[in-house]
Amino acid sequence: MKVLLLEHPRTVAAERCNDIANTPLSSCLLSGSIAGVVQHKGHDVTIIEGYLDNLSYQEIEEEVTSFVPELLGVHMVYHWKGDQELFSFLEKLKKEGVPYIVVYGYYPTFAFEEILKNCQAVDAVVVGEPEMTFAELTESLRRGQKPQDLAGLAVRDGTGVRCRRRELIEDLDSLPFPVRTEAMMRLSEVNLQGSRGCYGRCTFCYINPFYGHGSHWRGRSPENIVAEIDEIIAKWGKRKFYFTDPNFFGPGERGQRRARHLASLLKERNITFGIEARVNDIHDKTIKALVDAGLRDILIGLESGRDESLQRLNKMTTVAQNERALEILRNNGIEPNVGFIMFEPDSTLEDIRTNFEFLKRNHLLENLAVTANVLYHHQIILMGTPAFQQLKNEGRLQNVNSFYEGTTPYRDEGVAALADLMRRLTNTVFNRMDGIWSGRVKEPENAGEMYSQINQLLVNRFETALSLLESGHALTSEMRRDFVTADTAKIDEIMGKR
Repeated sequence: MKVLLLEHPRTVAAERCNDIANTPLSSCLLSGSIAGVVQHKGHDVTIIEGYLDNLSYQEIEEEVTSFVPELLGVHMVYHWKGDQELFSFLEKLKKEGVPYIVVYGYYPTFAFEEILKNCQAVDAVVVGEPEMTFAELTESLRRGQKPQDLAGLAVRDGTGVRCRRRELIEDLDSLPFPVRTEAMMRLSEVNLQGSRGCYGRCTFCYINPFYGHGSHWRGRSPENIVAEIDEIIAKWGKRKFYFTDPNFFGPGERGQRRARHLASLLKERNITFGIEARVNDIHDKTIKALVDAGLRDILIGLESGRDESLQRLNKMTTVAQNERALEILRNNGIEPNVGFIMFEPDSTLEDIRTNFEFLKRNHLLENLAVTANVLYHHQIILMGTPAFQQLKNEGRLQNVNSFYEGTTPYRDEGVAALADLMRRLTNTVFNRMDGIWSGRVKEPENAGEMYSQINQLLVNRFETALSLLESGHALTSEMRRDFVTADTAKIDEIMGKR
């Protein structure tokens, strides 16, 4: 059977350039993993990289017409706007004769009812972990059957939409390795998935809800991971990797032992790699072993510098653990990338001040790329997260865009004003720096001085605005406008010194 998988084109508006979490990094391997399983079953599978290859819908249509798929799967990614262009494209393909269209991914897992309602061209939605559902769907269609009661598949019925969850894949080693396209291999790092799920329950995260009720952390064996790495080295010659796992280590001492065992296997392969982890899993002995094996980059979710905020977010970590993780990583030569939520719906000015002092105390406001990120990041409220459901239950959820992302007013007007100011100012920085940071524009000779001046401007503006609010003054819309105008002019002046 001929199966076509599409990574559709997507764009990000300038005002959302620093917004993240519309889909986890682990989703980048969904199409490849589906292709690996379906190909293993003997089917003819092709992946169209509409996003990475920068294809237009017209170019994609030509490829679809040439391939003549019996099943079209679309990895549907929320990209901060409605999906009418994609829906219209799928409607056109359906009219042109594509017999069965199914969508999959994090976004459709939570918005499947709305997608099926708003796009008649979509015949079904894969909910949650996609590989086995997709394989069974392919087999059903090959036999000429249109499935109506397949676990993991949401379909229309006479009264609405029918869906029942599928059991999780317990043995991840049983899955074939993902199919990797040439477009994926042009990236600077090869993405790997060594585990799925998380033992945490953060209110802003939808990793576990994606996998469904009873989800938990599941890890591949170190031997299976290394076998995939060896295959990639042999086929592609690549030696720079990134583990897309939202929780690289897994729980407790068992997770630490597994990580050290993996490090012992990786050490002789002369590779470098990055990981993502919870701060409470940063242990000196394990980090030393991983660094010795090639660990060079790590993202840790600090999220806040105030214990009360961490409790609201249900992080199950403390400020002390945040600081200890930073210390261990730096002692081992790793300057981490950090996840940080400066602005929550229930933040107070006291929370913001504590966060700001935490960042200064821990030297996290000394690098422009980091500073621009941590001085403004709001809690993004996506369907499937506990925070989305809680705010909905409280009647505080507003403006649910594209069935998926909700907003809610800040409880504190001062926090709202500061968030608005810093969002606009940091977006200005990201947009001005985009050419340099993306590599399209050569970095100027005085880059260090330029970055330092812009960095200090951001820190000073945050301090000035926060102090103004703490003294009882309002940060009016006119003041915010004037601050942004003046600071933008200063940034342009600094960058003009190149």
